[in-house]
Amino acid sequence: MIRTIQEVRLYVIVFFLVITSIGCNQTKDYYNLPSFAEEGIVNSVVEIPSGTNKKYEYDNTSKEFIIDQENNKDRIINFLPYPSNYGFIPSTISNKKTGGDGDALDVVVISESLERGTVIETIPIAVLKLLDDGEKDYKIIAIPVSQDIRIINVKSYKDLKLNYPEVISILELWFLNYNKKDKAVIEGWGNEIDAINEIRNSMKKDIKQMD
Repeated sequence: MIRTIQEVRLYVIVFFLVITSIGCNQTKDYYNLPSFAEEGIVNSVVEIPSGTNKKYEYDNTSKEFIIDQENNKDRIINFLPYPSNYGFIPSTISNKKTGGDGDALDVVVISESLERGTVIETIPIAVLKLLDDGEKDYKIIAIPVSQDIRIINVKSYKDLKLNYPEVISILELWFLNYNKKDKAVIEGWGNEIDAINEIRNSMKKDIKQMD
């Protein structure tokens, strides 16, 4: 018997993944999961677990997580490992017509390390407004809905800035320095409302699917 709303959402996500995998040779179509689990709660897909430095990305053609290639070699981040779980918000796209990079909207999930391929319900608390070689490459900052795997107690960007300003500094320094080949610039930060609006504005509607 299903007793809670959390269990209902979990069953819906699992059912969606099972049905999708049947139609995709037993693979999961992570890109086309719902962006929102409910109002204010976002589904986040983990590509790179916290504490690792292999640059995995989800490939929409093969429906698999593969290591990004650079000069025909696996791309390994030659810097400190990812400070938080990194991935994307499904059913979104950073539209090139508005200065985006054409990829799904990036998300940083501040929590215990999560396995690659994890789909987790998160609460957006901020947005890091990053430009990468002139392209809009914003990062949604989020925490898990589940209290069990949270590592910081925040509900908003104001909380983050007041109680964990070092987290903001670490994220800025990391994204500005992990890839020396690209010129990264931080335009600033947005709060939780800005983060939700960025997600809604990036949701795939009449925008063509990613290449």
